[in-house]
Amino acid sequence: MDNFNKVLNQFEPMIHACLRKLRIYKNHDAFIQAGRIGLWQAWKRYDKTKGDFAPFAYRSIYGSLLDELKKATTEELLMPAEDQTLELLLNQPVLGSENWEQLSEAMSRLQPHEQQLIHLLYMIGSSQDEVAKHLGITKAGVKKRRERTLAKLKQLMTT
Repeated sequence: MDNFNKVLNQFEPMIHACLRKLRIYKNHDAFIQAGRIGLWQAWKRYDKTKGDFAPFAYRSIYGSLLDELKKATTEELLMPAEDQTLELLLNQPVLGSENWEQLSEAMSRLQPHEQQLIHLLYMIGSSQDEVAKHLGITKAGVKKRRERTLAKLKQLMTT
C-alpha cells in the first residue's frame, strides 16, 4: 500500500462497480475521476490498526460518487419551471412585439430591487455569485429572490 498507482490498479474495478450500482451512465469520465479521488483520499487516511483497506476504500469511493452525483443533480435542477417563461422570452433572437409589450408591462410593475435583480441576472448575464457580491447578500439569498421575482413576473405576465 506504499504506491498509489498499485492501489489504483487494484481498486479501479471497485470504482466501476460503484458506478454501476449507482446507475451512473452520463458524464462517466467525471464520475470515474471522482471515484479515483475518493480512493486517493481513503489511501491517504487509511489506518492499518482500524481494519481492512477494501471496505474503507469502498465507502470512500461510494461517498465521493454520491457527493458528485448530488452536485450534478443540483446543477441540473437549479432552474425551476417558473424560470422558463422569462428565459425563453429573453433568449429569443427577435422578441415578438406582443411578447415584448407583455414583458415590458410586467417588468414595469416590479419593485426597483426586483427589476435590478432581473437586469443583473438576465440582461447582463451576471452569475449568481456576482449578483450576491453586488447586492451584499448570500448566493442562497439571490436564488430565493430570483424564485420569488420570477414567480411574480410570471403571474404578472399571465394576468
